[in-house]
Amino acid sequence: MINKEKAAKIELLVLDVDGVLTDGKIIFNDEGQESKAFNVADGHGMKMLQHYGTKIAVISGRTSNVVAIRMKELGVNLVYQGSRDKLMDLNDALEQLSLSKEQACYVGDDVVDLQIMPHVGFAVAVADAHPLVKKHADLVTKSNGGAGAVREVCESILESKSLLEKALSYYLEEKKK
Repeated sequence: MINKEKAAKIELLVLDVDGVLTDGKIIFNDEGQESKAFNVADGHGMKMLQHYGTKIAVISGRTSNVVAIRMKELGVNLVYQGSRDKLMDLNDALEQLSLSKEQACYVGDDVVDLQIMPHVGFAVAVADAHPLVKKHADLVTKSNGGAGAVREVCESILESKSLLEKALSYYLEEKKK
């Protein structure tokens, strides 16, 4: 269950990539080109969250052109790839946005994410995360990484700010001509 008080303070959503925005699989073709599959529902959740003012950053230990392309498509400007120190990158993002750690939410899936989770106001593990990551999370999603977990987090943040109904009602309104 989400801690609405903590989630309502979130102004920056920070996401790991492999295992959070994707299912963690990395596919290479015969030429060595990398492929990843992103969930469109996750992307739409990110866009809804951004529409209401929450910033988004991604921090990944890997470097992938596919990630750069997808984040550009989603309007995510704070993209840290090839990260060797996720905490340093988090602090850089917070400094750029003049935010405190209590205003940040981090979503992770593996033990490398444990270095950053205690340094945010709201730590989330995806459903198929490593058990130790789940143990240190404020929330464990119902959905797996790459399968709607990010959408779940986005909607939870919007709900905690009393914005989810407004965000979703847009799709129910009859369009004026």
